[in-house]
Amino acid sequence: MTAADPTGIGGDGGDGGAGGTVVVAGLGVSGTAAARVLAGRGAKVVVLEGRDGEQARAAAAELAGLGVEVRFGEPAGVPAGASLVVTTGWPPHHPVMAAAAAAGIEVISEVELGWRLRPAGAAPWLALTGTNGKTTVVRMLAAMLSAAGHRALAAGNVGTPVVEAVGEPWDVLAVELSSFQLHRSPSLAPHTAAVLNVAPDHLDWHGSLEAYARDKGRIFERAGTVVWNADDEWPARLAEPYAGGAARVVGFTLDVPRPGQVGVVEDLLVDRAFTADPEREAAELAGFADIRPFAPHNVANALAAATMARSYGVPPEAVRRGLADFVPDPHRIAHVATVGGVDYVDDSKATNPHAAAASLAAYSSIVWVAGGQLKGADVDDLVRRAAPRLRGAVLLGADRERIRRALARHAENVPVVEVAGQDTGVMDRVVTEAARLATPGDTVLLAPAGASLDMFPNYGARGTAFAEAVLRRLHGPRGS
Repeated sequence: MTAADPTGIGGDGGDGGAGGTVVVAGLGVSGTAAARVLAGRGAKVVVLEGRDGEQARAAAAELAGLGVEVRFGEPAGVPAGASLVVTTGWPPHHPVMAAAAAAGIEVISEVELGWRLRPAGAAPWLALTGTNGKTTVVRMLAAMLSAAGHRALAAGNVGTPVVEAVGEPWDVLAVELSSFQLHRSPSLAPHTAAVLNVAPDHLDWHGSLEAYARDKGRIFERAGTVVWNADDEWPARLAEPYAGGAARVVGFTLDVPRPGQVGVVEDLLVDRAFTADPEREAAELAGFADIRPFAPHNVANALAAATMARSYGVPPEAVRRGLADFVPDPHRIAHVATVGGVDYVDDSKATNPHAAAASLAAYSSIVWVAGGQLKGADVDDLVRRAAPRLRGAVLLGADRERIRRALARHAENVPVVEVAGQDTGVMDRVVTEAARLATPGDTVLLAPAGASLDMFPNYGARGTAFAEAVLRRLHGPRGS
């Protein structure tokens, strides 16, 4: 490795810089992108993929045309001759990661690879992480940057892999980062970094909440501006060491902002951090009416995006225009239909208790549809807080019994129905049971608090199944 080529990967069709093989762990979207880019720089690349399937085989065939070898099956260690491992989220205890550590082989994320491969004069990064809201915030931020006239792209965990985005002539990148990516990204130095919130999630991967939060906090280490959620304990703890240092530290809050913060005054988003005189001057950025869908946690998302945009010099009018241009992604507090005076809402993206709590807080009388894979997270606090608003609960999926026990402890008067079965067709029965429990004025809310992979390919498929079941109830089966 050299200062000119910190990855050790030559870009002139050479043998991979250090003469070894670059191993890419995972053949998903980011792994395929990393292998493609590495091969284009002349590296010898081997991709490891534990799961076989039609999509993976198609990606392998594409990469084979670039000289990349793909090995299917569960690997026991690092291929011989490896000089670098690029991981797409494999945990540290995976045999390949453990073998690489034992052999002294560097392991980096696809994001770190992208950072190292940036060309001279590359676009700055506005990077963010958090347990929930990341995708919404990064898309809001990209919309605000675009409204200000910048060529901006939302990249990273949100869609376009960073390793591909850095090779294009963008003015600025809005980058969503996961804890998995940050765990193996030691040299990132974003223009602005934000931590939106931290709650128990992926504890099976990280081992503890403290380790998970610590990986989230890595985003601040070399940032020019540190943005933190002043209403959340963990972001405050993670940002505290940077106060008074070289980085600018700015908080956002749902309360009235103090000097140096962005917050809320009545129904307005207000900046008291990036004005000429934050002690005496505030700038109106947008109103609640500009935020879609409106819910308290989505106001916090808008505040986070606005704070990051302002750190990059985006004027107030572009913040408001960006919010107006923002189109919410599917399965995020999406109203499906009203049937018999009951609203049906799809928030399948609420894949952990923290996200489900935010969704439940937006409604006053709820029949809750929940369940899936809890990934080691506890649901007692979620149920305790939501109990006064629950009119019933319908549970499905692998960990439904754990949610049922929490409801028995903290919401004993709430009727609960468990829908057994792991086939995706159970959603019609779920909606039927939810409709039976609901009365006019209630909201049947799909906010699962768990991942979907026990029953569905992803949370989107789960949300679609729910919406289709609701619409069948409204319109009847097709052809009727």
